[in-house]
Amino acid sequence: MACGQLHIDLDAVIANWRALDALSAGETGAVVKADGYGLGAAHVARALAGAGARSFFVATAREGADLRDVLGPPAEIYVFSGHMAGDTDPIRDAALIPLLNSAEQAARHRVALPDAPYGVQLDTGMNRLGLEAADWAGLRDGLETGPMRLVMSHLACADEPAHAQNAAQLAAFTTMTEGVTVPRSLAATGGILLGPAYHFDLTRPGVGLYGGLPYASARPAIRLSLPVVQVRDLAPGETVGYSATYTAPAPRKIATVSGGYADGLIRALSGRATLYAGDTPCPVAGRVSMDLITVDVTGLRDMPDHLDILCPAQTVDDLAEAAGTIGYEILTSLGARYDRLYSGCITA
Repeated sequence: MACGQLHIDLDAVIANWRALDALSAGETGAVVKADGYGLGAAHVARALAGAGARSFFVATAREGADLRDVLGPPAEIYVFSGHMAGDTDPIRDAALIPLLNSAEQAARHRVALPDAPYGVQLDTGMNRLGLEAADWAGLRDGLETGPMRLVMSHLACADEPAHAQNAAQLAAFTTMTEGVTVPRSLAATGGILLGPAYHFDLTRPGVGLYGGLPYASARPAIRLSLPVVQVRDLAPGETVGYSATYTAPAPRKIATVSGGYADGLIRALSGRATLYAGDTPCPVAGRVSMDLITVDVTGLRDMPDHLDILCPAQTVDDLAEAAGTIGYEILTSLGARYDRLYSGCITA
């Protein structure tokens, strides 16, 4: 079976980074976790490094080690999950900077890698990762005497600019980091858009680089085209797909395309999503299955070889809205079976 084609515009990723960099008060890093939000971390990170990004953020030490193989020694690679048990070797060998989240991690790092750099993540109200105020107060003197590179926190509600928790977390972070002499970081994409008060020394855009909200001005970075496997005519009353959830109300033409929930096109899109032939919408008919999606193409005069599910007519956030989710999930679920075709600043 033919595979879908995921077209990735690296020039768009770079343009989005440069635009967010222009909005940022200090240095602008880049979050490339989850394989560059599904676009391919190796290609994305090389392109961003070529554009001037120096600080990169990943979720795990394994991601960091893979990224070091791509970027070489100059880049600073921060690991959000910190220094987990079993991570000492990749942190040392790949010269990663763990963002320590707990007293336990701080002790582990001090014993295992006493001379290796680290950052610290503070909890300012999200209650997910990071040292709480009392823990930070007890550990701060010891941490500041070591090779600490960064102190950061993460906003819970930055995609809702009017949410009161943004100001509360800003105040908490400012108080907790008063007098810190290393760079500070609070803002990801949404935080950048909240304004300079949230920027501190280093911002960490992620989803905005890849064309997702809350950065509404982002250039779309991807197009996903699914090959047409078969086209058939339906008589009135015939059904389509698992559980026969679609019944033809009149003579219809149905195209079956290669793609499904095994490729990140989640089952919640069943009967709700739309594919496109150019600017012409073609609604999904019936259930999304593991490898196939059936689409009503009755309105097309000429049948193309591919139909697009991500394109200028339908962004990742449009598709996410149809599925009742967020653009992050659509991006990071994009499957390994797609042929990833890069354009723009090709670096590998």
